[in-house]
Amino acid sequence: MKTSEDLRELLNRIDHKGYPAYKDTKGAYTFDGYLMSIDHVQGDPFAAPSKVSVKVSGKEAAFPKELYDMPCKRIALQDQLLRAFAKIVRDYSFKAKGSGKSGLLSVTVPGQEVLERSGCQLDAETGGIILKMEVGFPANGRTINSRELIKIFFDFLPKCVKDTLTYNSWKKRNIKIISKDGASKVITGDVKLDRTAKLSEDQQYIRDKLKEKGLVAFVADGAVLPRESGVSSRPMKGAIRFASPESMKVSFDLPNKGNITGMGIPEGITLIVGGGYHGKSTLLKALELGVYNHISGDGREYVITEPSAMKLRAEDGRSIKEVDISLFIKDLPNGKDTAEFSTEDASGSTSQAANVMEAASMGSKVFLIDEDTSATNFMIRDELMQQVVVKDMEPITPYIDRITSLYRQWGISTILVAGSSGSYFTKADNVIQMNRYVPYEITKEAREKAAAFYGQSVDKMGSKGEAAAEELPEVRSSRVIKADAAFAKNPKNKLKTMGRDSISINRDVIDLRYVEQLVDSEQLNALGQLLKYAKLHVFDGRRTLIEAVDMLEKCILEKGFDGICDGMVPGNLALPRRQEIAAAFYRYREL
Repeated sequence: MKTSEDLRELLNRIDHKGYPAYKDTKGAYTFDGYLMSIDHVQGDPFAAPSKVSVKVSGKEAAFPKELYDMPCKRIALQDQLLRAFAKIVRDYSFKAKGSGKSGLLSVTVPGQEVLERSGCQLDAETGGIILKMEVGFPANGRTINSRELIKIFFDFLPKCVKDTLTYNSWKKRNIKIISKDGASKVITGDVKLDRTAKLSEDQQYIRDKLKEKGLVAFVADGAVLPRESGVSSRPMKGAIRFASPESMKVSFDLPNKGNITGMGIPEGITLIVGGGYHGKSTLLKALELGVYNHISGDGREYVITEPSAMKLRAEDGRSIKEVDISLFIKDLPNGKDTAEFSTEDASGSTSQAANVMEAASMGSKVFLIDEDTSATNFMIRDELMQQVVVKDMEPITPYIDRITSLYRQWGISTILVAGSSGSYFTKADNVIQMNRYVPYEITKEAREKAAAFYGQSVDKMGSKGEAAAEELPEVRSSRVIKADAAFAKNPKNKLKTMGRDSISINRDVIDLRYVEQLVDSEQLNALGQLLKYAKLHVFDGRRTLIEAVDMLEKCILEKGFDGICDGMVPGNLALPRRQEIAAAFYRYREL
């Protein structure tokens, strides 16, 4: 094994040589307390930065086992270490001078959600840590300036590692925190880590208990749901804090925080109504992202949603292949088969129907729908329209006619934001009215008014009081993905992600703009890796798409990111859910 002094000697030897001489530095070197590995060297100072990883043994890191003895705690600790490293390394970035990207030091900077990331991985058995970063190797023009790189590797990086990746350094650190009432106080770093672990454990406890309590979501009293702006996911200052209606209030006795109260949304059909700008979509957005844990101070720490919940919407123009949408659309005038429906340019109604069926096939037990982003003819046909255009002339069976059967027979609950149509009042088990960001439970009043308007009986409203619904077929998805011989011959085909919007494989683009629970561009990076791995090793012409997703999930569970990356694991991956993996596969036109 090479030592740090070997690296110093090498850097002195190649100083002032042409930039390609930096390639000789590739390899692993022992430093005091950690191993540094130069995994990839950039071609010139203007190219993508070099890839460097730091490995700290469990003995050196010495984080107590109770900080990572559960998967949720381990992920939270990794997240906290990555945030701390990102903060300290920012102060050293570009302190080493040179051309182009010379002196750049960077790691993943996480957002408000706590995700499993490849940028920092902690071994649950040994406690060892691997952190991946990018370093711009310095040069003057295209001439090596190794004195500046020596400064990075021997002055800057050791301090960053020892100040963040060892428990002893956290015990010595003072951290300023702001309480809910705006007051500030200072705690030590080890207390911060302990609180992070306990928060993640409490969040997981609520998530595990939802089913037992017959709930699909929980929003804690005191939660801050509004965000700072449309482009910022940080909490809005001075926002009205959430307060549960008494009739929907539930409590949890958490392992660490103790008793907590808030609004429990029961299984079944829940309607969120209210005037414009009163907080309907804000509540739904919080529930969408409640499938992820959030960091302390986010305001949504205790907004917890059933993990399989899927946000559904219309998606004009998306590609659909061999999806059974006959539950909602059949007997098309052109005679097209909707039991295995395919199109390269879906309408609003066909796209939303496909989204519903795909989510059901992936095991989603909660659908989150906003009227504003739905196809009107998919969601409802009012009484007058049904009289003018009789049912036999309309190929679309609207969602309102299936919503009860979806719950009763498939066990799929719906949380629906409605601002203009009152027809869903007759279907709802619970109605929440948002008034100036304050929720009120108005189920009884809404049913009484709906009964008077439609001439129905109040006790027949809601999913439990309605007459027996039409029998639904079994959820199925038999689409088999063919092996891609061309891809197998050239597995290094170009893979690129465009922010949080899309993935490009060569010239084929997978549009993911409307898969709204993807919160981080690194999740798209991981989806690209998953798709590449699947095309090489999973899609064989026999497995269905669902079986392929199951196999990938198992691979990740057993081997982590190493299981899906052929060769070096990039440091910019974040794990998506199975729902988003399937969504990407379903939208890939060339699959």
